[in-house]
Amino acid sequence: MIQINSKPGNAGRSGFAALTLGALGIVYGDIGTSPLYALDQIFGVHPDLARSADNVLGALSLVVWTLTVIVAIKYAVLVLRAQNDGEGGVFALYGLLHLQNKRGMHILLMALMLGAGLLFGDGFITPAISVLSAVEGLGVATPQLSGAVVPITCGLLTLLFAFQFKGTSGVAAVFAPVLLVWFAVIAAMGLAQIVAHPGILWAFNPWYGLRFLASRDGFEALLIMGALMLVVTGGEAMYADLGHFGAAPIRTSWFGLVYPALLLNYLGQGAFLLSGEPLAGGNLFFSLVPHALLYPMVLLATAATVIASQALISGAFTLAAQATRLGLFPRLTIRHTHHAHAGQVYLPVINWGLYVGCIALVLGFGSSERLGAAYGLAVAGVMVITSLAMIPVSRLYWGWSKPLVAVVWGGLALFNGAFLMASSLKFLQGGFVPMTMGLLVFLVMVTWRWGRKATFAAYASHTSMTMRELVALHRSQDWYIERNAVIMAAQPLRALSDRGPALMGLLWERNGVLPRNMIFVEVTHRKVPYVHDDRYQVTVFARDAEHGSVIGVEVRFGFMEEPNVERVLEDLARHRLIDLPPEHRHWVVHVSQEHLLPGRHIGVAARIRLWLFQFLRNLSQTAYGYYGLGDNVRLSAEIMPVRVR
Repeated sequence: MIQINSKPGNAGRSGFAALTLGALGIVYGDIGTSPLYALDQIFGVHPDLARSADNVLGALSLVVWTLTVIVAIKYAVLVLRAQNDGEGGVFALYGLLHLQNKRGMHILLMALMLGAGLLFGDGFITPAISVLSAVEGLGVATPQLSGAVVPITCGLLTLLFAFQFKGTSGVAAVFAPVLLVWFAVIAAMGLAQIVAHPGILWAFNPWYGLRFLASRDGFEALLIMGALMLVVTGGEAMYADLGHFGAAPIRTSWFGLVYPALLLNYLGQGAFLLSGEPLAGGNLFFSLVPHALLYPMVLLATAATVIASQALISGAFTLAAQATRLGLFPRLTIRHTHHAHAGQVYLPVINWGLYVGCIALVLGFGSSERLGAAYGLAVAGVMVITSLAMIPVSRLYWGWSKPLVAVVWGGLALFNGAFLMASSLKFLQGGFVPMTMGLLVFLVMVTWRWGRKATFAAYASHTSMTMRELVALHRSQDWYIERNAVIMAAQPLRALSDRGPALMGLLWERNGVLPRNMIFVEVTHRKVPYVHDDRYQVTVFARDAEHGSVIGVEVRFGFMEEPNVERVLEDLARHRLIDLPPEHRHWVVHVSQEHLLPGRHIGVAARIRLWLFQFLRNLSQTAYGYYGLGDNVRLSAEIMPVRVR
């Protein structure tokens, strides 16, 4: 996801304009390229839908009002208000609700974890269907090239994923201009058709949509609603990218350009259907393009879909990094692709996992029409979860009354729930793909969270000295190891009655002597995006020139921050708040590596869960490596067996 450091509150007019323009390239790529395939899916539900003016007006009325209610009202007007220290997205909601100790909150937190998993599931489909639908324009321009659509799509996706390690900063500058041209062109395409057939404007009357749905049998009406989800896929990116651009620029670009352009193009496609002209190559979107401009339009559409895919892939990287910092995901290797923007990251495991999934979908489904059956179900699930999570947010943070909450969020939850039920009909036709991927990611998060808690409980059960006993032992020494020791602790050490790490017992038994200066470091991940004024807390247990020091340091990070402990310790040492030389080459970091063993009376299900957690641990970075320790400092690791109950 592209990180822009400037905040709209601090930016002048030029800064606000840059943020508004930048939002085009990052926030609206996915929903902005939906016209390539959405209406084809809606009218593909039944072959006779496009032959009647009432059907066309009814279907377009549903498109207009779905786009208006779900994206313009729900997300642009309402959800963007739910800011967690300026950030948005499912984990921002997770942080807001995690602070509240209310009945039933645990279920909502689990639902948000599931929502994060469903977003990963959506990440497998968006690049595949977007690029595939754009390249299909070649088959319209030159029917002889229809057989090359799938290979070309696979080639483009391969190039896209292969260059992810370089980051997006080098090409991000062209994202917004290309999408600006894209929205201007699709708006002009639609407007030309509307001028020729202005009767399509009756689609703004919601009665046509309601009557159209009522005229179909129940099953067909649900299929149509399921296809309508393709119109709003990508709308959740408005909230996910809130921290990068701010609410005002996102709203301005939506209402100022994206929303009108989408309405004009969808209405233009409906106007073309009213004209009775045959579809070029069976593709509604490219039928609006004059034949002489087909190749330039295919190139523009391909560029727009690649940009949409890039934004989603970057978003998946950021989502995984946030989950890791919240303790919900294994500590995967994270590479920063820009020295100034911490939000620009690359995760190799996520990148190549998405790549394999995208290629498999393109080869397995073969066309955007068939792939459309797999699209929308995961997004519908995320939207329902967001609506439900906004109920306590609006009550606890906005002070809304219960009747207002019931009308607004109850109504939107039911509205989104209807789309989820309709999309579920596509489960066997492909909807199982994102749902399965989403559930697998959810299983990983649940297992990792359980495993970390179980490991901590097992580790804490080891008998260890209190800090009072450790200080007394340290003060009784006649001589010391002349070493500046950093010892990783599992919990904050604030009082003499707190128990020190079990690792200290091992070091004492092995060496019979202690380091002169001991710094106990515990890292706390708060459920907030950023930690501002209380980055660390230093507790001095003992300190004098003759015996050295025993000091506890708690270092705190938010889920949007890079947890570089080494940098914090260097800063503390530089200001003489702890007894370490500023040069980290003179440190020795002591860590323990837990060797997990099943409890003697553990059940079969718990053994399977423990096995899965151990598998995830093998994929995960070590804690000290993740926190920036161990690369530039001397490291001492002790293996400690612990039994998990």
